[in-house]
Amino acid sequence: MSGSNFVDYVKVCCRSGAGGAGSAHLHRDKKTAKGGPDGGDGGRGGHIIVRGNKQFWTLLHLKYRKHIIAEPGQVGGSALKTGRQGKDEILEVPLGTIARDAETGEVHFEITEDGQTEILTPAGRGGLGNWHFKSPTQQTPRFAQPGEPGREEWKILELKILADVGLVGFPNAGKSTLLSVVSAAKPEIGDYAFTTLVPNLGIVAYRDSKSFVMADIPGIIEGASQGKGLGIRFLRHIERNAVLLFLVPADSKDIHAEYRILLNELKQYNPELLDKPRVLAISKSDMLDEELVLEIKKDLPDIPHLFISSVAQKGLQELKDLLWKTINA
Repeated sequence: MSGSNFVDYVKVCCRSGAGGAGSAHLHRDKKTAKGGPDGGDGGRGGHIIVRGNKQFWTLLHLKYRKHIIAEPGQVGGSALKTGRQGKDEILEVPLGTIARDAETGEVHFEITEDGQTEILTPAGRGGLGNWHFKSPTQQTPRFAQPGEPGREEWKILELKILADVGLVGFPNAGKSTLLSVVSAAKPEIGDYAFTTLVPNLGIVAYRDSKSFVMADIPGIIEGASQGKGLGIRFLRHIERNAVLLFLVPADSKDIHAEYRILLNELKQYNPELLDKPRVLAISKSDMLDEELVLEIKKDLPDIPHLFISSVAQKGLQELKDLLWKTINA
């Protein structure tokens, strides 16, 4: 999933189909000169529908499709024939997509399951044919109901990645390296800040053929909740992670202080994030001896923690065990 291909926000204009008009036809054939009403109903217009697809990871396919237009319904026919329904427009989206109104910001629904379908913009209903209006006092109504107009609305589709574990840490903390070692994901890795510019997902193999999903979120810096660095663009993805894995490198000047800054940025963005289970991993710990490890432990926050090294493969199985236990607590 390259940076240019990852799109997690699109704004689209949705125009659903208008309903077809009902028919005001009166029955006529070679044996019937003045038959009764037999006008059929108009068909409904096409809906704009959103459908979850687990094969999709991005909204890239909708980025340049600004106008989504569904077909109108067809008019009713004679002999009580109902007009054909307009074809629905179906938008395939990744799991974790939220649909909201662009004007009010109101959330309509969330797509969390493969195959889940929701109507984003409903179509107009078809009009009733004249036979519906037949009565003892009006046996040959020569009118029918028009179809309802479709709707034209601006909608926002926003992706929040679904993952069991979300990696939280400053740029260059070793998040991408960890993900590349414990999963088959191949994120871009470099010895400079903001190597990761988009979220990356990896499936972590666990014991007995079990697995869980880990997300590498682009690095947070102090002030990210106010828009600094990469800003809040990717903080939204952390909202969908079941467990937050804080990664702080062993060569940090103050591990506890760095952890508090990260925690504060999450709190400023969304205080509910602090309710999620948290695990702290001290990365790059292959450079520490036992004496330094004991010294660092004295000042660590009161949450489950361990020392790991992705390069030296140190503590990774213990980390998986702890994460699995936390996910399933």
